[in-house]
Amino acid sequence: METLGTIIIVGTVFYGVYALIKVYTDYLLKRKIVKSGHLEKAGILDPPTLPSGESTSYPNLKWGLIALMAGLGLILIEIFNRTGTITWQDGRDGFLPIGIELVAIAIGFLTYFFIVNGKSMKGGSK
Repeated sequence: METLGTIIIVGTVFYGVYALIKVYTDYLLKRKIVKSGHLEKAGILDPPTLPSGESTSYPNLKWGLIALMAGLGLILIEIFNRTGTITWQDGRDGFLPIGIELVAIAIGFLTYFFIVNGKSMKGGSK
């Protein structure tokens, strides 16, 4: 457990350094583009926009449903583990917990998809 904490801390520090360097180099590059007189290309470093077909109406709903379903998948795995359905011996059931978790997350994505499509079919964008 000690090594997992170390890995998380090191990963967080490296990601933070990467993010700072990226912001600074993007600033320098954009400044150089503007100084050279190419104002029409100054927006090249802006984050890309979503295609018109994708909806950004419910981003919190999406991640909330995914987290909920992932948690329910973990609870289901624990219930199966306590009842003896998953034996964990000789690797026979090694992929069962992974499958349960992936199915639960997929159900969360599908629930979000149907909610957003149902709202867009009725004509409401938000």
